[in-house]
Amino acid sequence: MKNRLKVLRAERNLTQEELADIIGVSRQTINAIEKEKFDPSLPTAFKMAKLFQLNIEEIFHPED
Repeated sequence: MKNRLKVLRAERNLTQEELADIIGVSRQTINAIEKEKFDPSLPTAFKMAKLFQLNIEEIFHPED
C-alpha cells in the first residue's frame, strides 16, 4: 500500500522513533510502513490519521 507517512512525519520534525512512541509501535514498524514493506493494522492507521488530523485515505492508498 502506498503512503505519505515519511513526508507527513518529516513535516512535523518527528523521527521514526518519536512517531513509533506516540503511536505505540516499534521504530522498525514505522520504517517498514514508510518503505511500503508492511501495511499498518487498522488501529495503527487510525492512530496515525488522528495524529496527523487527516483521513486514513489521505495517508494510505492502494497501489494501482
